[in-house]
Order: sequence, then structure tokens, then C-alpha cells
Amino acid sequence: MAAERRRRAGGGLGGLLLRIREDGKDGIPEHPYLYEADVEISLVGGSCKSPVEKFWHGSSAVYILQKATHSEESNSMEESRMDDAVYASEVLPKESPGALALSVGRAKQLISLYTLVQNPNVACVGPGAPAALPPLWARCDGGDPQHSCWMGAEPLGAASTVTGLNIYTVSCHGPTADKSRFANLEELKMEHKIRHHSSVVTTKGFARYELIAAAAVEDTIAESGGSISVDITWNGVEKVLETPPLISAATLNIALESGDPRSPVFHLYRELQFLLALAGGLKTGVTEWPEPSESESALKLVQEFLTDLKKKLDGDCVFGNKTETEKIKCDTAAVDTCIKSIFGERGDLDFTEQLWCKMKSVSSYQELIDCFTLVIKSLERGEIQPWIHQGSSSFLSQLIQQSYHGQMEAVSLRDITPIQMLLEIGLEKMRKDYVSFFIGQELATVNYLDYFISTSVDLQEQVHRVQKLHHMLEMMVSCTGLLQFRHENLFPLTQICMKYYKENPLNEKHVFQLPIRPALVKKFYQNDNPEVWKVEISSGHGQREVKTTWQVSTSAPVEHGTANNSGFLSDSTVNGSSEERLYFITKTQCSQVHFT
Repeated sequence: MAAERRRRAGGGLGGLLLRIREDGKDGIPEHPYLYEADVEISLVGGSCKSPVEKFWHGSSAVYILQKATHSEESNSMEESRMDDAVYASEVLPKESPGALALSVGRAKQLISLYTLVQNPNVACVGPGAPAALPPLWARCDGGDPQHSCWMGAEPLGAASTVTGLNIYTVSCHGPTADKSRFANLEELKMEHKIRHHSSVVTTKGFARYELIAAAAVEDTIAESGGSISVDITWNGVEKVLETPPLISAATLNIALESGDPRSPVFHLYRELQFLLALAGGLKTGVTEWPEPSESESALKLVQEFLTDLKKKLDGDCVFGNKTETEKIKCDTAAVDTCIKSIFGERGDLDFTEQLWCKMKSVSSYQELIDCFTLVIKSLERGEIQPWIHQGSSSFLSQLIQQSYHGQMEAVSLRDITPIQMLLEIGLEKMRKDYVSFFIGQELATVNYLDYFISTSVDLQEQVHRVQKLHHMLEMMVSCTGLLQFRHENLFPLTQICMKYYKENPLNEKHVFQLPIRPALVKKFYQNDNPEVWKVEISSGHGQREVKTTWQVSTSAPVEHGTANNSGFLSDSTVNGSSEERLYFITKTQCSQVHFT
């Protein structure tokens, strides 16, 4: 009778898992499913972030099991359902919160039923049903002596035939600063050998170090708004928490948000924000003008600029770009020396670019109209004959070219026309700024930049692509200023960033990865504690391979463990000191069940 009940229970779980998998063929289901009134099952895969990615590195979708969130609605739905074949499974309301852990005993029971379902020698689901299902992971409450926080099962064998399972148990302790709780590597290796009856084991190390905190210098670049870390892997670990050898493989992870006031290119960021405000005004009809500054108004700056040009035309003085150049030098006086050597304002600003520099402080729609009115009248009267870059395609550039022949079309400075005119000259100026940097530093060619500087798309898309250029510039400047990267490292990083941004929208949260030599950043981490340190002990080969992983990390490895803290120890101080870094200790063990 007990065996029959267990087989029946396995059939109920297997039927539901098959149904969830079928529902997920056209896309991951948005809702979790209810099993036996107390278990919530979700299918996670594709673009969804897997909660077990820190412990399991498979590529397929996975079932995530956790304690169900009860509500009157779900209870009444369960009572009204009479279909015993799937054990009252039903889709839960979308608003039900998750991340509730099951008891360790319940998780073991579910893993056992899943094992039964996957065994080709036991007919649980029904004849002809495919045996191979996605891996299954259950959240645990840590209530057992090992403080288990996850249990998982992964099928072994071909896609159509399951020959066995990998069974995983993840335990977590912490946070603690007491290093006496840390494992001894030789003891870990011996435990693995006894558990898996192996005589030979191999070890692989992993360490992650945060580099921004170690490299940031006061008054250069702020630590907030991004992350720069390095992941290092190596073989042949000799002791727990050892510093990775220089022959290791390393990957730089960089995710930076633009707009740090202490960035050497913050002046460009402010220009970009005004550009975005103008683009937003074209799109919504409402423009957010910058607050009037205490310095000279944009209108006065434009008047002075035009007066200088008139004097030049009359031969009364030397071309007045000197004032602008001096102003630019003043604006960038605080630029960090190492950045200033590779990024400075261009010396070839044409008339429209210099006009943008005057008008980027425009504080109202009326002031914008007044500024352009002055410019257009000066062109119409022939009082100025300004120089513009060849290929400049803005509406104002077209008017300037017409003025050379004394035939200018009538311009109506109404509605969105003046906003669009200013947006166009700002776009042209900023595009040339970024192109000047990337080409000047030999990080890209004009052809490779073509996507970012194309004028064949609408203005909104052009602004979006300029945003991408700025984000890439911020990363190059940060890596140069913080990590002292040179061309040999900046060039491949630029290619990685450009390839990503040709295919994806702007995303300042995206983590760009660059393979590097550990020696390049060793000075930033050699005396620092890692954020994550892990050793992987393995034996066997192919599908017979089994692993034991021991890890310490400064962040909690599981969200549900920190929420209820059941069974987890929490030592905030050691010997009365709170200066020690706190670590979570995580251990993942694997065992195998073979059906044939």
C-alpha cells in the first residue's frame, strides 16, 4: 500500500511537471503552479535569472519548488478542483509573493518523488511519456543540523533516456568573522574521497575581488554608481583563501553608471543631459530647461560671440575662438592628469559647435528663440560668414551655406523648430567629440563607428546612440583613471562594448567582461580580502564526475536564508571586534543515483 501511494504521488508530481514543461515551450509561464496545496512550482529559464546559478551551472530551464503562499482564493480554487490526476494543481495568482522555504523533510520527499518519476524502470507518469525532465531545485529552511538551504536533482544520460541523477545539497552558515569555522582543505578532500570512494581528486579555485574600492582615489572618481571586479580561476589549490597565482585565468567585470560629478568627463555628461532634455521636449512637447546660472546668460554669450565674428569679418581683430578655447580650458582645469592627456576639448570647433557651447545654458523657450533670431539676422545681413565642417547636415548649417550666396530661405522660429535646430547642432558637436576620442586613441575606426554616428535614423535614435557612445567613454576613462589601463587593454574592451551596443539598447547595468592577465590588476587585490572565494573538489569523468564545493562570500548566497535566518548562525563580532569582514560559508555536496 505504501509503495502504491508513493507511486501515485510520483505520478501526480510527474504529471504536473510535464504540464509545466509543455506550458513553457512557447515561453516561461508567468505564474507558479500549486502542488498538493503546500508547494509552489515555477519554471525558470531563458532570460530569467536562476536563483541557483551560484551552485549549479547547467544551461537548461529548471523547476524551482518552494512553500506556497496561501490565500482564500487559492484555497477555494483547490477545494473546487476534482481532478485527482494532477493532485489539485492550479495556477497561483500572479501577485502571490514567493521565496518561502520548505522544510528539509518536505524537500527530501519531493526530491525522492522526482527521482521516482525520472526512473525509467518505474512507470509513474504513464506509457509513452518522455522520461527526461528539467532539473528540479527546492528551497529549504535550514532546519536540519547541516542548515540545508537548497536541494536539487539533475538528470543524467541522453535527452530521451535518463540513466541516473545528480543529487545536490547546499548548506549555508553565517555571516561570521570567525575564521576557525573555515574548512581545512585537506579535510575537505578527504571527506570527498570517502563519500565518493575515489582515490584521486582535482581542485579548482575561484576568487572575486572588487577593484573600485581598492583603486578609487579621493577626488577622482566616486565609488558609487558602478562595479569593477575581477574573477580569477586556477587549478591546483593548495590552501583555503590562498591568493590566486599569476598564471591564473582572469576576467574583468565592469558595470558603470554615467553621471559621477567627479568624473573627468562630467562636463560632457551635462551636455548630454541637455541634449536628452531637448529630445524629450520634441517627443512630449514639454522641455525641461536648465536652471539659470549666475554667470552670463546664453543670450549675452551669443551676442558677444557674434560681435567677435563681425569684428573678424571687418578685419578689426583676430578670430575670436581664443576666448572660447580659454573658457574650455577653464572648464576642464580639474580634469585628472592621466585622463587629460588622452581626452581634451577639440581645437577644431566650427561655428555651430561653438554656438552650441554658448546656447547649452539656454534657460527658456523664449531665450532660445531670441538667440536664434540674432544668429539668423546676422546671416541675412551678411554681417558674419562663419566656417562650418564639411558634411555638416543640420538645418542651421544649411542656412549658413545658403548665406554664402546671399539667398536664405525664410525661417519661422515657432513650435518645435528652434528646439530641433538646437538639438541638431548639439548632436553634431557631441558626435564629433566622441569620434575624436575613439579615433584619436586608436580604439576604433570611422567605419566601425558608423552605426553610432549615422544620421540616416530619426533624431530620437541618434540621441540614443550618442548615449551609448558616452557610456562607453565613461568606461574607458574609468579603466584608464582607476586601473591605469593602456591601449592594449582598452582596445579589446572598446570592441566588446561596441559589439554589444550595436545589438542592444542602452543598459548601464550590463556587466561587460574582458579577459585580462591577473598581473594587470594584482596590485589592487593582493592585499585585499576577496568578495567570494571558492574551491571545487572533483573526481570522476564525464557524467560520472562528482563535485564538492566550499565557498565563503561577503553577500548572502540565498535570499530566503537571510529572510527567516532559521538555523543560520549570525556572529556580528568576534572577540568584541566588529572590524573583521563577515563571511557566509556555503558548501555544496553532490551524490549520484544510477538506474542502470
